[in-house]
Amino acid sequence: MIEIVRTDSKNTNFIALVQLLDVYLAEKDGEEHDFYDQFNKIDTINNVIVLFENNIAVACGAIKPFDKQTMEIKRMFTKTEARKKGFAKMIINELEKWAFELSYNKCILETGIRQIEAIQFYHKNNYQVIPNYGQYKGIENSICFQKKLR
Repeated sequence: MIEIVRTDSKNTNFIALVQLLDVYLAEKDGEEHDFYDQFNKIDTINNVIVLFENNIAVACGAIKPFDKQTMEIKRMFTKTEARKKGFAKMIINELEKWAFELSYNKCILETGIRQIEAIQFYHKNNYQVIPNYGQYKGIENSICFQKKLR
């Protein structure tokens, strides 16, 4: 059974998933992890999705306001053993729906160039590469995306 829960960043299941994400990213990013980590704090995110498979939290994602029209997607993660089941697509669809319900018309995000699977996933879900924004401007190992919402 699949259950998708809207919550916030104080959710203990979300916190546990993000800890796994951070371990994964520390491996992928190497020495650059500390730079990226400073932009991924979760203490005040109001819009979080946790996906449960058979009552076990296996995937998550979040959105936070970037500007008046744009939500930034953060902390997308699926446990290794739960991958290839479409959970990330369910999460991103729910995040986009939530952003639209909150009257935002665009989602943006950043991922690392070493996150090949993530890059493929965002392309597959109609995200377009954009110039690096905000704190990611000039960062060679970042790639930024956007998607306009209906």
